[in-house]
Amino acid sequence: MPGLSKALEETAAEVERTLQRLLPHAAGPEEKVVEAMRYACLGGGKRLRPFLVVQTARLFGVPDERSMRAGAAIEMVHSYSLVHDDLPAMDDADLRRGRPTLHKVTDDATAILAGDGLLTEAFAVLADPATHADPSIRIALVAGLARSAGARGMVGGQMIDIAAEAGALDLDVTGLEHLQALKTGALIAFSVEAGALLGEAGESERALLHRYAQALGLAFQIKDDLLDLESSAEELGKPAGQDARADKATFVGLLGAEGAREKARVLVADAVQSLDSFGAKADFLRFTAEFVIDRRS
Repeated sequence: MPGLSKALEETAAEVERTLQRLLPHAAGPEEKVVEAMRYACLGGGKRLRPFLVVQTARLFGVPDERSMRAGAAIEMVHSYSLVHDDLPAMDDADLRRGRPTLHKVTDDATAILAGDGLLTEAFAVLADPATHADPSIRIALVAGLARSAGARGMVGGQMIDIAAEAGALDLDVTGLEHLQALKTGALIAFSVEAGALLGEAGESERALLHRYAQALGLAFQIKDDLLDLESSAEELGKPAGQDARADKATFVGLLGAEGAREKARVLVADAVQSLDSFGAKADFLRFTAEFVIDRRS
């Protein structure tokens, strides 16, 4: 995967700078929640979703300053979801990205508000003309993020996960694929879609990129299941073994570790194949699919 590590690092650094600008320090009574938003969003993470936005947008010659803004908005939504997932009412986690979770360094109420603030600020970023001059493109971005983050996307997937953990649902592989296509895959898929929207891609191009993103998102989750089983908290930057302790339905649990690994490999091969018509311009997207199942955190 020549050059991928450097490209990921460069994008992550630029996303950090963009988020710093979009989430400036505040003074006054609201300072506490703004600083909590910054704690949740800055200083860590792979920034995979913004990377997908940028790389997809580059297929169509979109300036990086536009795709970085869209990527930063998606990262705000991703960060909000992590803050809420870590709360005592959800996963009750103490560690995220190698440091204490937000509710541990503030309190539950501040963490909830910080998540709410990040979610709503993301839509403000996408609606700003600095993201794209054409209001119809901005509307499409706002609508796409709302779908991928809402009840028919990430939030819906989380609800299914909670129901399954409580014993109200008995998930087979098909049911688990649906859950993860919403909970994890929807925001990853929208990251690719956002780059295509910014580039005003054609219908056939968007269909191929959607196929890539769907396969990538599911492979990403399967690898997460494997990492939760096989890695340490130090490697992950968050508690390991949570899935087994919570008796969660996972691909590892349903397919076994080797079965899950093989499924992830098949998905990555499909993702890579869907990019054939884009030629060498899509190499970093291809490398990203391979990186997703080779990563250690």
